Amino acid sequence: MSYEDKKQAAHRALVDRILNGKGRTSPDQRASAFHNADVPPPLRALIDKVVTRPTQVTDADFLAAKASGFSEDQLFELVVSAAVGQSARLYAAGLAALAEATGSEEAG
Repeated sequence: MSYEDKKQAAHRALVDRILNGKGRTSPDQRASAFHNADVPPPLRALIDKVVTRPTQVTDADFLAAKASGFSEDQLFELVVSAAVGQSARLYAAGLAALAEATGSEEAG
């Protein structure tokens, strides 16, 4: 297995663990955060900021989500899911751009 294949396998394993592994949140909740879609209103502001403006996340965002009944462990899982989801989208876009630039069917 090449180095690139190992990297892609590790990436797939990470995404699978985030979406399907055991956790304090359900796989559906983690998938919503991962895709930044269908996130319930109490979490929407926090998850959207993690995905689109991570430097603007504040303690108030966490406090609002926690006040709606989510535990710190659950919020951690959802924030990690959102961050990994955004990273996965950027990774895929980067691979696609590299493939286009090099004329390769599969880059990375």
